[in-house]
Amino acid sequence: MGKRSGWFVALALGCTALVPGAALAEAPTQASQQPAGPPNGPGSYDEFVALFTEFHVWRTERPADGVVDYSPVAVERRREQLRAFQARLPGFAVAGWDRHRQVDWLAVRAQMDLEDFTLNVTKPWARDPGMYIDALQRLAYTELPLQGAELAAFRARLQRIPASLDQARINLDSVAGDYADLALHSLSNGDGVGHGMPYRAVEPAGLIGWFADLRGRAERQQPELVADIRAAERAIGAFRQWLTASRPRMTAQAGVGHVAYDWFLTNVRLMPYTSDEIVVLARRELDRLWAFYTTERHRNRNLPELQIARSGEEYEAQLASTDAMIRRWLVEEEILTVPDYMPRTYQEMGFNAPWIVRPNGPMFWEQVQFRDASPDHLHATFPGHRFDGHAGRRVQHPIRAHISDSGRTEGWGFYLEESALQLGLFDERPRTRELIYIFGLFRAARTIGDVRMQRNEMNVAQVMNFWKEWTPYLDDNVARVDAGIYLRRPPGYGMTYTIGMMQLQQLLIDRRRQLGESFVLRDFHDYLMNTGRLPVSLLRYDLTGHDDEISRFWAHQPLSALTRD
Repeated sequence: MGKRSGWFVALALGCTALVPGAALAEAPTQASQQPAGPPNGPGSYDEFVALFTEFHVWRTERPADGVVDYSPVAVERRREQLRAFQARLPGFAVAGWDRHRQVDWLAVRAQMDLEDFTLNVTKPWARDPGMYIDALQRLAYTELPLQGAELAAFRARLQRIPASLDQARINLDSVAGDYADLALHSLSNGDGVGHGMPYRAVEPAGLIGWFADLRGRAERQQPELVADIRAAERAIGAFRQWLTASRPRMTAQAGVGHVAYDWFLTNVRLMPYTSDEIVVLARRELDRLWAFYTTERHRNRNLPELQIARSGEEYEAQLASTDAMIRRWLVEEEILTVPDYMPRTYQEMGFNAPWIVRPNGPMFWEQVQFRDASPDHLHATFPGHRFDGHAGRRVQHPIRAHISDSGRTEGWGFYLEESALQLGLFDERPRTRELIYIFGLFRAARTIGDVRMQRNEMNVAQVMNFWKEWTPYLDDNVARVDAGIYLRRPPGYGMTYTIGMMQLQQLLIDRRRQLGESFVLRDFHDYLMNTGRLPVSLLRYDLTGHDDEISRFWAHQPLSALTRD
């Protein structure tokens, strides 16, 4: 999975701003719109790198005490600081730079637009109670016992929880109904999936359950913390009571609206498609994959069904053989270079789904993973996200090392699944091909749901039902968690799996047609691993020089040029 960019995106500040869900239109004046072409100011590339470095430090800074100031003065100061960064962007000689440096400039502008959008449109500090719940739940995961400065800092954070939640009630002045319902569920219910959580044989019941878990560990390991934990638990209980009582008044729409979503796709995601075009592409992909899944099921009709592993030991053996198979295939078939610095075993690399026995049976990802680990291992582990992460940390570029676009990262993970199928990895495992198609179905359906939630055409419950209709094995817990992720993260994350994969396939075609018979698949994949995880449209220009997509990005419409209708 992709991550938010820094503290300010996760805990955005803001003040007078666009209203998510409102109809937005272009302002009549174009005075603030950038000319249709690269800037041609006096600034050098080295000076541009210095600007980005300053901006990157600013966007990733965190308060020393962990307490975010949401006062109007702090809000206005943050917005002014961002405007000052943005005002410096046109002052560089971008028109005279080579295309690789032009790519860097567009990527940096997109990062500033991301901060702008979070500050002025999504505003999670005011609209999403789950933002506060997430922060507290991560605190509850803390391993005990602690000592010295770590103990003092942890205790101070515990002691601030009651005041912080009191302030949250003031901050949350425009809560969306879907956000409120997701938050109420997270307070009292486990997610049934385990995203980012320590393993427990019985999952704690939401934030309240996790603080009970923390208290139980403190009673055994660090009793001096128990009183502070109990005070935090009382504050969390009071916050739940307030949220429950306030829920009838929390009727705002959760999505950002059609016009704002399209602005985000163009200026932050740097996608060459509108949201309408994305829905058409995803619908075609959903139909294609259902056709392939149906015919694959017919082809395999006389074969035994894949069975779920019967024990943790059997699953571990399956993981080991899957990892060895994929590593061997990558080298023997010249798919990708496996650098010496990569962890050499799946235990060292890590993997996505531990063996868990759930009272109601495996959830969606485990239904697939426990039958055959290879689809998810390709996507999330080797050579997917974990491999990609190790490679990304080796990128030394002063700008590209600090940007990670989900169209590239999630697109790569998804691209690997069907690419492996087409390259013959599953020729001797026909039932596994069905699992590849199931994963693809969920990604295509999620793309449609992502767009429609953000455009306020479907709510979370409707999207969950839509996804379950189109995705074998899908359960309520995974559907709810994913709907929450793609609604609450910066817009368009859910659609980047399918659309990012399509963009990478297009880039593959472009490069093959450009180089002809001298094209080498391994070189293409190595380029993706080693050049930085920029939006795929920028990588396409960077690698091929084709400018038909990026040419539309130069005529930039600032977020401030959108206004309430």
